[in-house]
Amino acid sequence: MLTTIDKSNYLKGLLIVARLDDRLIDRERDQIRNVATRLGFSKDFYEETLKNLMINENISDNPLMFSSPAIAEIFLNEALNLAYADNELSKVELDWLRKTAEINGIPNQKFTEFLASFQSFLQTDISRQKTISIQ
Repeated sequence: MLTTIDKSNYLKGLLIVARLDDRLIDRERDQIRNVATRLGFSKDFYEETLKNLMINENISDNPLMFSSPAIAEIFLNEALNLAYADNELSKVELDWLRKTAEINGIPNQKFTEFLASFQSFLQTDISRQKTISIQ
């Protein structure tokens, strides 16, 4: 179960990831809205936050600590999906995710395996989409 601080950090982390590459696309906004709703945040709150995200100096880009490595892993999976919403993973996004994994007790090797699994999933999904579009 997520604590209130975990929920806050989870949303904050996604907001950080979304702005790390200096752009915020509609797909990222939609993913953040979905998560914010699931976590119980009010629509007014997250809409205002999204509106001002790129200029909000109150959201620090420091990696975030969760109450358990298991929650951090769930967050990292969702954050990787968000980072890839624009069809690329930038170095700054990957570095931030790696640091977040590290401060949550997730060894670098496990993060690397996690990333490889995510990339493998993407390749499978891309191949499947190409097959569908050819047919």
